[in-house]
Amino acid sequence: MRRLRLAAVIPALLLMAGIPARAQAPGGPPPTVTVAKPVVKEVVEHDDFTGRFNAIEYVEVRARVTGYLQKIHFQDGAVVKKGELLFTIDRRPYKAALDQATAALASAQARLNFTQTDLERAQTLSRSGNISEQVTDQRRQNSLTAQADVDSATAALRQAQLNYDFTEVRSPIDGRISQRLVTEGNIVITDQTMLTTIVSLDPIYFSYTVDERSFLAYQNTLKIGMGATQKEHTAPILVALTGEAKPTRKGMLDFVDNRIDEATGTVLLRATVENPDRFIKPGLFGIVSMPASKPYRGVLIPDDAIAANQDKRLVYVVGPDNVVQPRNIRPGPKIDGYRVVRDGLKGDETIVIVGLTRVRPGAKVTPEVKELPPVRE
Repeated sequence: MRRLRLAAVIPALLLMAGIPARAQAPGGPPPTVTVAKPVVKEVVEHDDFTGRFNAIEYVEVRARVTGYLQKIHFQDGAVVKKGELLFTIDRRPYKAALDQATAALASAQARLNFTQTDLERAQTLSRSGNISEQVTDQRRQNSLTAQADVDSATAALRQAQLNYDFTEVRSPIDGRISQRLVTEGNIVITDQTMLTTIVSLDPIYFSYTVDERSFLAYQNTLKIGMGATQKEHTAPILVALTGEAKPTRKGMLDFVDNRIDEATGTVLLRATVENPDRFIKPGLFGIVSMPASKPYRGVLIPDDAIAANQDKRLVYVVGPDNVVQPRNIRPGPKIDGYRVVRDGLKGDETIVIVGLTRVRPGAKVTPEVKELPPVRE
């Protein structure tokens, strides 16, 4: 019984020591394993960061004149257009003020017309010596004063017209409106009473922070945040909402902050994300997938094909004589369901992907060839 235990332990010790073991027991068939060539294709590495969505435009709708709120013209949570009527404040006092300003302007204009005619008459009499220069100067002064009164009345009329127009509160942007914060019949105060809020939804901002080391790498590979050239070096990104398996929302990186936050050692980045269905709301969290490298020829293998030997990672390469040999590799990130191999494989090798427990270094195997799909679910 003890000899059987030693026979089972010795091959495992030889494997850990890197010493080839016998392929199989004398007279036994080579073990059957599944083999395949790595997937070789152009890939781009991505990094994931958590961020938050923010509205590009956000407006606090406030009353611009004081008065009683007469009518509300929208449904809470509705989508509104720029210029759409939202609230009406009692217009009667401002209509009276507008009519008064109109009348004041007409009166001032009549006085101006009279003084101008009087001045022209005085100038004619002055040339014939039938009126003194003092009287002519006095009538000129009256004409200038009347012109100033007309200008003042015109300005007062414009202000009265503005106040009258401000009794109709209209949407300054396209977007989704919040709930009404004041009900009909309440008095609202100029620039103090907030009536509601409006946010734009399409497109929408996604803001996130990256660490200093990653940001420096992005500057080298993607040329982002390079001052005047920033507009020319944008980067496409994908965002996944909470609960989504993979990112699907497309966006474009369009802003990099001008300084590193000393407290956190991070820099703020912002992307503009398409939101045609208005599904994304400001304040939601998301995970952005950001390109961390330029496109390059990548060698990809399944994680199941990677074995561990202490702190090293290795794969088993099947030679022309169906003899397997271990080869150390340096794995990278996961892309399309596969592990990127940074060093150790060229891409034309045949490796064991299923049956690693039946493989011994230097042993012969019976390979069953399988073709790996470009993307592994």
